[in-house]
Amino acid sequence: MLDSRIADISNNLFTSYYKSVDADEIAPKMTERREFGFGDYEKKIAFRHIAFKNASELKRYFVEKHPPFASYSSAMYERPDARPMEAKVWLGSELIFDLDATDMHLKCQELHGRSWVCKNCLNSVKDETIRLVEDFLVPDFGFSKGEISINFSGNRGYHVHVDNDKVMQLDSRQRRQITEYIAGIGINPDRFFSFEDIGRGRKTLIGPKPTDGGWAGKFAKGVISTVTSRDGSRSELTLTDLGVDKTTAKKLYSNNAEIALGISLGTWDKVSIPRKKEFWASVINKMAIEQSDSIDKNVTNDTHHLLRIPNTIHGDTGLVGMKVSMSGIQDFDPMKDAIAFKRGTIKLKIEQCPQLVMNGELFGPFENTEEELPTYVALYIMLKRLGIPI
Repeated sequence: MLDSRIADISNNLFTSYYKSVDADEIAPKMTERREFGFGDYEKKIAFRHIAFKNASELKRYFVEKHPPFASYSSAMYERPDARPMEAKVWLGSELIFDLDATDMHLKCQELHGRSWVCKNCLNSVKDETIRLVEDFLVPDFGFSKGEISINFSGNRGYHVHVDNDKVMQLDSRQRRQITEYIAGIGINPDRFFSFEDIGRGRKTLIGPKPTDGGWAGKFAKGVISTVTSRDGSRSELTLTDLGVDKTTAKKLYSNNAEIALGISLGTWDKVSIPRKKEFWASVINKMAIEQSDSIDKNVTNDTHHLLRIPNTIHGDTGLVGMKVSMSGIQDFDPMKDAIAFKRGTIKLKIEQCPQLVMNGELFGPFENTEEELPTYVALYIMLKRLGIPI
């Protein structure tokens, strides 16, 4: 249960924020066709099946109710507030992708756990978001960047929306086919390599090049990136991540320039590897899993899913779940650019809190201390339930 003093401070701040924003900033397109759901500090969607006639009515609700969590449907309905779901009469749904650092296997999480996010977490999930758009949605599915919008979730990730007439009528099965393709499910390495020729006596293994389309090119680029990088970050997999034994990994790393050049020309055996068919098939299958597990497939497949309303405050952080342009996402820093409350300070009693960087400044780590902190830092710590106001 959230301390009542924290709730009072948060509610007042949230109300001030919603009074200051234009109605159109928080109202989605076709507001009158959407179902809305709202939550409290204990449950993100405590009640749903709510509808609003227009943006002004929606803003009035935010000012009066200051909800810590606010969601809207990716779907459009004839009667969005009707019950049961069938009575709403579904008209179509946007295609939605939900990427969250919690779903990624990051080495930094071994140090701070998955309930906390650090700079590496936020950078890694941002890289995955960009990769989803640049490597899949635009080249493989043919969506234009003008049809794609992105918003920071307000906490640990990003939501990618595709607003295209052709996807609006896709059912759950068809959306599942999209997520399975992106996840590399069912990918057969035999499609990309000349394994049959190897069995007939051919010595050179011919495989995909980085310039190839679809998963073929992604595999080639992924392997080149892996053998030429050893930093172990989420966006740069190590060979160990891909199940390669240490002896073979050392050989590949030592000859990475030659390997990268060979793959760029479609030759995959510049270094001698025993049982190369089995080896590369294993690496490819593992890479498909490692590079595509950050998307919550249930969100994409569900044609009735409720998702955070862009430009609203997240009740676990006090940050704005703000819209981010494709041209600006690379430089976007959520712990700076999504801060809503930059005025004033709040004094807290903190038992224990990891180090965090907000607005370009380092705070903490804190342990059994009393600190007077900028409002946005104190609010973040309080809503993470790591400190209480004094």
